[in-house]
Amino acid sequence: PMKHLQPMALDLANLLAETDDPTCGALVVFGGTVRNLNEGKAVSGIEYTAHAPLAEKTLAEIEREALHKFKVKQCRILHRLGELQVGDLSVLVVVRAAHRDEAFTAAQYAIDTLKRRVAIWKNEYYSDGESRFLEGNSLAASPE
Repeated sequence: PMKHLQPMALDLANLLAETDDPTCGALVVFGGTVRNLNEGKAVSGIEYTAHAPLAEKTLAEIEREALHKFKVKQCRILHRLGELQVGDLSVLVVVRAAHRDEAFTAAQYAIDTLKRRVAIWKNEYYSDGESRFLEGNSLAASPE
């Protein structure tokens, strides 16, 4: 299987082939892309960095949790690292299950839990030349 953290463009076709399962009637794919606006500022690009060993471990844990909690057969998560442009895929979640309800629920769980728990940081670049790191989760704001 592919590593969770990818320095190159995410390959959906490869991920679909890797998770293929004839016992599954439901396939849910979630893709997150870099948008051109955040909090009213024009975004020109993003750089993702991670604590790679910890992020890999946590993403594997989230996949296993989804399999266990929601009776799905496959759950795979890929996340980009490095510099991305507006429109680039930053994350892919692929879930396969016998039925759609479990597949949708597991995919929602996977992306929401990733946002809360995985050691990945996003540095956002703006078209006015500024940049800033965005909080990955709702920690108390650090004093200026």
